[in-house]
Amino acid sequence: MSASLVASVSERPREFSEETKECVACHKKNNPGIIQQWGLSKHYQVKVGCFECHAADAADADAYIHDDKKVKKHISIIVSPKDCANCHEKEVKQMTESHHAKGGRIIGSLDNLLAEVIEGNRSLVTEGFPEGNSPAAVSGCWQCHGSQVKVIADGRLDPATWPNTGIGRINPDGSEGACSACHSRHEFSVAQARNPENCGKCHMGPDHPQIEIYNESKHGIAFRANLDRMNLNSAKWIPGEDYFAAPTCATCHMSATRKQEVTHDVGNRISWNNRPPVSIRPEISDAKMGLASAGIGWEERRDNMKDVCAACHEDEWIENFYIQYDALVNLYNEKYAKPGIALMKAAKPLLKPAKFSNKIDWIWFELWHHEGRRARHGASMMGPDYTHWHGTYDLAKHFYGKMVPELEKLIKEGEKSKKPKKRKAAKALQAKLHEVLNSNDHKWYLDKLYPKEKAMRKKAAKEFKAKYEK
Repeated sequence: MSASLVASVSERPREFSEETKECVACHKKNNPGIIQQWGLSKHYQVKVGCFECHAADAADADAYIHDDKKVKKHISIIVSPKDCANCHEKEVKQMTESHHAKGGRIIGSLDNLLAEVIEGNRSLVTEGFPEGNSPAAVSGCWQCHGSQVKVIADGRLDPATWPNTGIGRINPDGSEGACSACHSRHEFSVAQARNPENCGKCHMGPDHPQIEIYNESKHGIAFRANLDRMNLNSAKWIPGEDYFAAPTCATCHMSATRKQEVTHDVGNRISWNNRPPVSIRPEISDAKMGLASAGIGWEERRDNMKDVCAACHEDEWIENFYIQYDALVNLYNEKYAKPGIALMKAAKPLLKPAKFSNKIDWIWFELWHHEGRRARHGASMMGPDYTHWHGTYDLAKHFYGKMVPELEKLIKEGEKSKKPKKRKAAKALQAKLHEVLNSNDHKWYLDKLYPKEKAMRKKAAKEFKAKYEK
């Protein structure tokens, strides 16, 4: 959209534009809910209306003449981050340099392979996808991660890709992201954006249950108990000053503190990236994605988060929390993730080539993608049930009860193979499995718990009973 079309770029409008008045007159009859939402917004208060956001140049990929009888102006349905940047330049720059804006890259990932091929089929045929696409991807993955919006004739948007408010939506103008993923149209309520349920639209479920963890945590409990004291509509919203009852997702990851400004880069207070099979420092993943924040080390990011915590907690409490959190991440990495990766690599020559055509593919995927993430995210947000029963318990149960037996089965089948390469691979896998199970983390499984550990556990149990079972 041309900057010259946006009334509020150079100065605040004194009144609504004639184009916006015409939009309102029509949509008030046909879509009154939209007009009511807009009427409650700050945009309405500063005389920014429909046309100021939806106006388009004729050359824009998704431009069309909305009403060739009255308005006779080019508009576009999608208001992209590039459009929002005409007024909100700083916020858009931060968002587009964050992981949120890159969410649409799932389209080429392992997760999307599941939705497009393994779970789905090409039964959703549209003009933009004449060969078809998977309803599982369109109505599932893309609604959170974002779709690549395709424009068909006369500015119309392909129904497989629109409607879509995925956080990493790839827009017709080339921009990435969707501000409306968090700032719901057309009110753009700051209170809604600060509410944890806003983030819970996407951050939930078996592989990233942040909203469930938050609800379990002391933070979530305090939020629900003190909702009327959260001051969610306040323009200035600093923990410890404007509210103190509880933090929300926005408090910790985005909102202003006494020392920090609001940020729309949600990664700048995170000191572990717990998304991959092995947790890594965020600057490493940022570098892989080509993000400017690759230059911000995890220590600085952690200090940013500690600053948020300090609004309500003293230093020792904060430091001790991070000791606990780091220990859980390191436990997961060393006991399950790294050995799991090594075992899967050794097993590969014994597997059918298609991903997820082997039972062990599913076992390993859920170990790191579901259970491993739950354990790590649970610890990061102080959700003990998700850390343990939905996390490390499931990790152990399925590592020893599913993965190890399936590896042993592959070894036996490989040893009987008539192909020398298969027998060689089976021998190598057996050696790797023997190495893993005989390590200190896993030797209990072979009933090789070393005497010192047994003695320590026996002594601790005896002391506990003597002290408390009276």
